[in-house]
Amino acid sequence: MLKTTTSPGFWCECWTERLGGQQTPALFGSFDAYSAVEANNWVATILRTISPALDTAASTEAWTRLHDDRIDTRRALLRREPWTVSITHVSTRITWTVRPALFLPMAHRQSRQLPPCAYDFKPHRPRTTD
Repeated sequence: MLKTTTSPGFWCECWTERLGGQQTPALFGSFDAYSAVEANNWVATILRTISPALDTAASTEAWTRLHDDRIDTRRALLRREPWTVSITHVSTRITWTVRPALFLPMAHRQSRQLPPCAYDFKPHRPRTTD
């Protein structure tokens, strides 16, 4: 019998959305965090990194999230509650989501032949947008 164990963690995503447009939100990046601290630090690091490039209102909101709301964020994640934060800069909304997840272990593929369908995958070319 196959025994599968899972590891608790968090699935983190960053979405961007152009406001007032017909485009749907786009996934900008994702991250698998294995602790509440790691998930919280992922969002905080990105906010610190981009805050100098944001307009004044968005930068102020980012720093409020980093300092005033950080304890509440960490408490929510420690209770394994989903958490979301959004920052709006000019006409773009950036949203970070952190959700509790259970991670399955990856199968070890070293020195094993992949199934034929693995070679059929052809990545899509990125679409250019204005």
